[in-house]
Amino acid sequence: MTTQEKILNQLQVLETLSKQGAYSDRFVLALRNIIVEEINSIEEQTQEIEIDLQTFEQEYQLSSEQFYQQFKAGELGDGIDFVEWSAFYQMWYSLQERLNILKSQL
Repeated sequence: MTTQEKILNQLQVLETLSKQGAYSDRFVLALRNIIVEEINSIEEQTQEIEIDLQTFEQEYQLSSEQFYQQFKAGELGDGIDFVEWSAFYQMWYSLQERLNILKSQL
């Protein structure tokens, strides 16, 4: 069984217990702590990536969002800097999506 399968099974058990009302204050606090820890981790990762994004933005005098739109439209070519910048932006964007989901649960 893969790690993902184990996590999904454990989450299903927690969901079942929750639906049955079989949870305690400790259970609720533990889930909240997991979410808060994940938020903190994502925010740290985001800060590290933002440093890289700012380096590119300063060098090319372009926001990362503007860059990414132009890059995806094929307007900038596929130089190594642009490929790397694109990867950082995609990572940053993905982290933002995860962060929004988690913050909506607090």
